[in-house]
Amino acid sequence: MKISPHGITLLKAHEELRLFAYLDPVGVWTIGYGHTKDVSPGQHISPSVAEEFLRQDLSWAEDCVNNSVKVSLSQNQFDALVSFVFNVGAGAFRDSTLLERLNAGNYSEAAEEFLRWDKGTINGEKVVLPGLVTRRKAEQKLFLTEASAPVPSPEKPMPIPALVAALLPAVISA
Repeated sequence: MKISPHGITLLKAHEELRLFAYLDPVGVWTIGYGHTKDVSPGQHISPSVAEEFLRQDLSWAEDCVNNSVKVSLSQNQFDALVSFVFNVGAGAFRDSTLLERLNAGNYSEAAEEFLRWDKGTINGEKVVLPGLVTRRKAEQKLFLTEASAPVPSPEKPMPIPALVAALLPAVISA
């Protein structure tokens, strides 16, 4: 399976577009839409490079879900899991109780596990991060949405600075 356009919209709502490298809340250098591979301080990218990084990163997250989940999934469930894996990483997902319960066919118990992943390690201590609480609720909601039901819109709109940064090249060239 591949992530749907709605799944990408959900993910982007929680992975703010940043064209300059920054340290995320747990101290990882990040750029674009949550891209962390080979990111260095002072790095700058264009919106099109951010989109390319996102496509690359989605590929490994999709592969992880496709190769790890042994039960059938709806598109909404797949999208929620790809967003989750994109954020927590493949290793954490493969070792998770969420995956264990899902592969046992316990979809509702697996859905409850999303909400347990709301912490980041800051200064060696696990701390609840409000952004992760919001993201996990959105992923859980999507996971539990029937395929025929309307898909919920992401609760977090794109921040104005990210929107301006994304549109700036088109404005300049106009």
